[in-house]
Amino acid sequence: MAKKEIKETGFALSKENYKLMAIGFAIIVVGFILMAGGGSDDPNVFNPSIFSFRRITLAPIVLVIGFAFEIYAIMKKPKTNS
Repeated sequence: MAKKEIKETGFALSKENYKLMAIGFAIIVVGFILMAGGGSDDPNVFNPSIFSFRRITLAPIVLVIGFAFEIYAIMKKPKTNS
């Protein structure tokens, strides 16, 4: 006689994964906030602040870190209670 195995169905991700995903989402939002701004009210006037360090270098680095953190949060294996 074969023993029947009962598989538990549940969420693919644990509560910890969702917390890490929320943190990653917050990092991505911060990156987009850092990238915003620098426009000009008058379309005939050029505003060189669009090429600042914050918008050209810092914001994309923060975004890449946020997306990498999201990938980690999704791929992290949930702990088992066995």
